[in-house]
Amino acid sequence: MKLDQSIKIQLKQTFPLTIKRLGINGEGVGYFKKQVVFVPGALPGEEVVVEATRIHPKYAEAKIKKIRIKSPHRVKPLCPVYEQCGGCQLQHLAYDQQLKEKRDIVIQALERHTKLRLENLHIRETIGMENPWGYRNKSSFQVGEKNGKLLAGLYGMNSHQLINIDQCAVQHSRTNEATAIVKQILQDLQIPIYNEKTRKGTIRTIVTRVGVQTGELQVVLITLKKELPKMELIINEIQNRLPNVKSIVQNINGEKTSLIFGEETMNLAGEDFIQETLGDLQFELSARTFFQLNPVQTLVLYNEVKKAAALTGKEKVLDAYCGVGTIGLWLADQAAEVRGMDVIAESIEDAKKNAKRHGFTNTKYVPGKAEEVLPKWVKKGWRPDVVVVDPPRTGLDSQLLQTILQVKPEKLIYVSCNPSTLAKDIQVLSKNYEVKYIQPVDMFPQTAHVECVSQLILKEGS
Repeated sequence: MKLDQSIKIQLKQTFPLTIKRLGINGEGVGYFKKQVVFVPGALPGEEVVVEATRIHPKYAEAKIKKIRIKSPHRVKPLCPVYEQCGGCQLQHLAYDQQLKEKRDIVIQALERHTKLRLENLHIRETIGMENPWGYRNKSSFQVGEKNGKLLAGLYGMNSHQLINIDQCAVQHSRTNEATAIVKQILQDLQIPIYNEKTRKGTIRTIVTRVGVQTGELQVVLITLKKELPKMELIINEIQNRLPNVKSIVQNINGEKTSLIFGEETMNLAGEDFIQETLGDLQFELSARTFFQLNPVQTLVLYNEVKKAAALTGKEKVLDAYCGVGTIGLWLADQAAEVRGMDVIAESIEDAKKNAKRHGFTNTKYVPGKAEEVLPKWVKKGWRPDVVVVDPPRTGLDSQLLQTILQVKPEKLIYVSCNPSTLAKDIQVLSKNYEVKYIQPVDMFPQTAHVECVSQLILKEGS
């Protein structure tokens, strides 16, 4: 039996490290005696001294003890609780460099998960934001109590300690203001706050959402039980102190879960939705409706989809994970027909309403999985020319990948929020499709997330 001669890193061992690149979660990546080491907060080009914090079979995690040589792109984070919170990963990196590193994260994913020749791939520069702060239109802050003071914020990195956040730097100012006021009202009225250990108390989470273009505001109180003490007083105070509130909603989540929303939602005051505008389209956002968190960049993203689709008015378009119909409706005025499906039935109802409200008669929406619905349509003689997919982080369902390869639409526009699953799916699709280009878009400045719009064209003879 041959002994493993390689020296393994020990827990708490300190050693020097040169950071080569950023990992997919925004951490610095270096190699010590051929072992991969991930270091949160370290930047490419830096020489650091680190201490090993966790050892895994294939890699180690470490923390910075000292920075010997600093990156010229290192900046002071704007947020005072940046290092404890973990909601953002790249505030310590200058924004123009964040955009370059995000493109590099896409390239790394393609190198790791595809056999494609990267020199033949056109991976464009990342499209960033003019103002990369205060862009998130929705905040979901857990609440807790410490020494009689009400806290609202996020759980810290790798811990279950609640970090109080008074002014989140990436949240829209109106959601910050609304959360602070609701927090003060709950404190003043001494409403019992949910305690995870004892499973007692009432309020679990404060969710606020703003229609960035309309200025309308929604407040959602997520409670353990239906009973909400001093409900009338709470409603009156919110309406008095936040005159722009169009919708006050209660959602009940009695489960022991990390999911924010429960199944039951009740309207307490005003409408049960707020309005938001994207270009020429209006959307009604109810408490549980999914909607892009950065409306400014959503316009950029959807316009990139439009450019990639390059419709002439004759095409049949399939919007495979259609949600409330946003992408399909963005394309509907240039398509012969748009069809969409989604597994969430409420989203399909919303998509139908949205299409009707905007006067589109060339759309059809059905509930169900794309990989099950599409073959039925093909059997009946409906074949898409262009397929647009915007899947969750897990990527495309393997059955849908096979369906696309069988149906062979001329063009596939793949909108992705996860470069790793995008690369894996592109590898499968490359059997029949050529990647014309990949356009990264920065939807979440200061974080390690990167979205991409990829244009794939059916190969000749496929």
